[in-house]
Amino acid sequence: MDGYIHDFGPTDHEDWDDPDLVDTASGRIDRPNPSRLLRSLDRAGIGVFECDLRTESLIWTRSLYDIFGVPLKGDVHRSEIIKLYDPESRDTLERVRSRAIERSGGFALDARITRPGGEDRWIQITAQVECVAGRPARLTGTKQDITRQRAERERLRVSAETDCLTGLANRQVFQSQFLDASRSNPVLRPLGALVLFDVDGFKAINDRYGHLAGDACLAQFGKRLSQAFFDALMVARVGGDEFAVLLPSNRHLPRIARRAKEAINLLKTPIVWNGHLLEVGASYGIAIAENAMAYDAEAMFLRADRALYAAKRTASRA
Repeated sequence: MDGYIHDFGPTDHEDWDDPDLVDTASGRIDRPNPSRLLRSLDRAGIGVFECDLRTESLIWTRSLYDIFGVPLKGDVHRSEIIKLYDPESRDTLERVRSRAIERSGGFALDARITRPGGEDRWIQITAQVECVAGRPARLTGTKQDITRQRAERERLRVSAETDCLTGLANRQVFQSQFLDASRSNPVLRPLGALVLFDVDGFKAINDRYGHLAGDACLAQFGKRLSQAFFDALMVARVGGDEFAVLLPSNRHLPRIARRAKEAINLLKTPIVWNGHLLEVGASYGIAIAENAMAYDAEAMFLRADRALYAAKRTASRA
């Protein structure tokens, strides 16, 4: 339900009586002022709505017009407003709303809308069905703009899941979404292969030029890996100078070894830092998923790790 609430009922109705509002000294009862309560909600950016389930006509408090970016008027129909929800949010809203009406219950939902001017917003809906003579008659509740809160939560999530130096997924994400995932119901699928990369010569850069130079190498290494494996399910920094690439099971999989060698050529390109050319190498190890939809992540990691260090030993003897 959603139209501007012109009158929320008389302010001296007995339903507003509350023992907690009694002035014990004078015996006088201070009754809440509905208009004042609604103004307080508006100032907080919380809109109150009511929807007639028979006609689908809406009543809104003022802040809802601001949230949805529509002109202030007294006759709003739900068919106008539902178009402002994005398709996924609209489908979810219709599903939970229908269930609430069927059960004479309520629901809470975060939904995305696009205002008439093209601006995307996130709103939080809390609604409850009201019945008359035992039949659902009205849907009432609140809607609040939570765009800023959602953005802050997303910022915190990205910060928690991102390696601050390279911008790649961090070890925690690699651990939770790959290594610790259920073998029968993994998070990342269809999975084709795991490729582990290690930076060769990283310690020498740190010892000669300092940690800032080493950080510059790692940051550029991560950037180049993302470029080389643009189709990866995940590119993560899983250790100090160790990186992991999880590739989907697709048409590129048969040439995975060739792609890894091409990536090595890109990774070995000298890095310009403070007038110096920093040169590092790279080694890799590959493990192919035995089943794209149900695989043993730990076994794959061990196979890739063994292949990686075999490659490093070979390179050190060369």
